[in-house]
Amino acid sequence: MNGAEAFVETLAAAGVEVCFANPGTSEMQLVAAVDRQHGMRAVLGLFEGVVTGAADGYGRMADKPAVTLLHLGPGLGNGLANLHNARKAGSPIINMVGEHATYHKHFNAPLTSDTEGVARPMSDWVRTSTSERDLAHAGAEAFAIAQSYPGKVATVIVPANHAWTEGSSAVPPLPVAAPPRTTAEAIAAAAAALKDGEGPKCLFLGGRALREGALIEAGRIAAAIGCRLIAETFATRHQRGAGRVAVEKLPYFGEQAQAFLAEFKTIVFVGTEPPVSFFAYPGKPSWLAPEGATLVRLASLREDADHALAGLAKALNAPDEPALVQAPTSFEPTPGKLSSSSIGAILAAQLPENAIVSDEGATQGGASMLMCAGAAKHDWLQLTGGAIGQGLPLAVGAAVACPDRKVIALHGDGGAMYTCQALWTMAREQLDVTTIILNNGSYAILNIELMRVGVQNPGPKALSMLDLTNPGINWTQISEGMGVPAVRCETAEEFDAALKDALSAKGPRLIEAML
Repeated sequence: MNGAEAFVETLAAAGVEVCFANPGTSEMQLVAAVDRQHGMRAVLGLFEGVVTGAADGYGRMADKPAVTLLHLGPGLGNGLANLHNARKAGSPIINMVGEHATYHKHFNAPLTSDTEGVARPMSDWVRTSTSERDLAHAGAEAFAIAQSYPGKVATVIVPANHAWTEGSSAVPPLPVAAPPRTTAEAIAAAAAALKDGEGPKCLFLGGRALREGALIEAGRIAAAIGCRLIAETFATRHQRGAGRVAVEKLPYFGEQAQAFLAEFKTIVFVGTEPPVSFFAYPGKPSWLAPEGATLVRLASLREDADHALAGLAKALNAPDEPALVQAPTSFEPTPGKLSSSSIGAILAAQLPENAIVSDEGATQGGASMLMCAGAAKHDWLQLTGGAIGQGLPLAVGAAVACPDRKVIALHGDGGAMYTCQALWTMAREQLDVTTIILNNGSYAILNIELMRVGVQNPGPKALSMLDLTNPGINWTQISEGMGVPAVRCETAEEFDAALKDALSAKGPRLIEAML
């Protein structure tokens, strides 16, 4: 084999089934190797941010890595924002990044760059192969790193001459480390704090602690202690809906989050860290936990949440049945002109059983998340790292990972423009994704933030930088130009009918909701 073939076969033997790709000249041997690897699906993205975001969505739903194929340092650079989100999410991803042949780099050709330097900030592990024979070993290491709990971003840089040189062979998969577990002492400390502490208490949950099994254990703890269950603001994958243990959401704005947490005297953290404000603001706090409260870390993002919560439930002699099980709910949409609340009510009523929602709804999506809490069981994926343009690619990856489940991308109009090319991939792959574009013609969150940072009387130049109406963006035309059938809705009645039609069909659809 040549190095590329050995590398790709090593990944396939370890369990990699999907390659999300945007290759260039230096990756042609890797393209050919993927082509010859039976059982590995190739999914083309027209922008690297689509490729990396799709790998994130795939990893969140499959709980194993896909591999990306990216073109040199600049191509990797184009995909960094969604690798940032993936790293914050703890998603498993393997990047294979082409590089100039080792003997060519010193000529400083136009695409020459410090590829390792580009990779390092958004990767948990980076390795450049040292030979064609070493390339397969790098692949085996990358899989073991990426698959480590709950998931990591592993990047392998592949010099072109290592890819095309003959004389290599695939290597067996390496063992994946068992998930790190919290100590008995940490479980005992958390149990003591919840049993003996005075005043209101809560479990603060994130990462894998928001999966159904872990939530059952959290519900048992709530039944034993009477504590509240609170989730981090943006979750990697929150399994929710009627019949599952319900969790409250920490508000986004710092002062609201601080007020929300103010009453708690004891907070136990599982799968996440104590919350901080997303940004600094003049005269407002960055640290959001109440002053004087007892803060106990039961398990970090990278420690086994199921083990930690089950251990805590046992230490508290918790009952078998959890508390806080979500009851079914329904809401009556306001007829006439479309609003975020009527969208939420209609979506909650129609949400299919076992649906996956990729949520980058920003200012207009909050009502949908709130109203869907008592809908049919579903998974809710969010913008973990705050870098917008994740929602559409994330939906692509989730649909590839779970072809038998309906995927709904709930997306603000501004953020969706970052990676609108994902619609083309949905059409090409005939992915079962219904995209809802919440079109208010604005980066509305930034209008709010302008006031929150203390800007007084912003002028027309400042406001123009937050406005998307000059010219207005026609998402129906964009979608149809990418091959995805689309419809525009201005009333609740139109949206209700359009959503019914989209969810009853198989394949990609887009609804432009005018707000």
